[in-house]
Amino acid sequence: MAKASRKVIVTCAITGGIHTPSMSPYLPVTADEIAQQAIEAAEAGAAILHLHARNPEDGRPTQDPAAFARFLPRLKQSTDAVLNLTTGGSPTMQVEERLQPALKFGPEVASLNMGSMNFGLYPMLGRYEKFQHDWEPEYLEKSRDVVFRNTFKDIEYILHSCSGNGTRFEFECYDTSHLYTLAHFRDRGLVKGPLFVQTVFGILGGIGTHPEDVAHMKRTADRLFGDDYVWSVLGAGRYQMPITTMAASMGGNVRVGLEDSLWDGPGQLAQSNAAQVRRIRQVLEGLGLEIATPDDARNILSLKGGDQVNF
Repeated sequence: MAKASRKVIVTCAITGGIHTPSMSPYLPVTADEIAQQAIEAAEAGAAILHLHARNPEDGRPTQDPAAFARFLPRLKQSTDAVLNLTTGGSPTMQVEERLQPALKFGPEVASLNMGSMNFGLYPMLGRYEKFQHDWEPEYLEKSRDVVFRNTFKDIEYILHSCSGNGTRFEFECYDTSHLYTLAHFRDRGLVKGPLFVQTVFGILGGIGTHPEDVAHMKRTADRLFGDDYVWSVLGAGRYQMPITTMAASMGGNVRVGLEDSLWDGPGQLAQSNAAQVRRIRQVLEGLGLEIATPDDARNILSLKGGDQVNF
């Protein structure tokens, strides 16, 4: 079984590399917007902030460490939340580019995708009549014929590159096979528990959003990792709150944020990341669950501490 905790870790993924600026006026793009929304999400109850960066001119995803440097020091000074840097970037990037922020800044946590997959964003093309920037429709259309590459070699490269800086990983698992890949690296001694396993539901190309899909992923993780993992769950789009509520009732931790969903109810755009954190917090507290603080999260995940990062 997943390592039990009476306190639920809420992760908030602030901007990501999936949605484009035309999809919501509330999607943070500039360093100031990312920093402000991240701080507000932490104040609302997020113990972990999952961070991407964007080009401030057109909102395009970027893994340039200079873009992260524009908001990381401000976040460190303004909040005690655990800062989690992506190594996923976007599906169009090569692993060497995607790794650069985590390599430079040595965060407490970095995300790590556990397998190559189709990553279909192109259905979103039909939902919008106009786009602000030329790159947006092209980016979505290209996902029809792009494999999000995360080979064994790529995963090894990230693990070896970060092995000396004490960074632990949010292992993003989009399907059952990714859990087996994680078990493979655990068995080889390249990763050690407690494993922070983020199971992802609702991406076109990954596992679906049926309750049986959630139960199946948990059963599989329980069998593979026993009590040596911490389970967290995210649901894409309109499935965000139903999936996270279901997982919380099953003993899981949760992730919300505008990376994963732009919505705060049917047909209603979330006006901030904090709005989603407040909504899931209301659900959790309604279930009689306690919200983990950043220090609780550090203890549960055996993190090195915010004073051991390079920013």
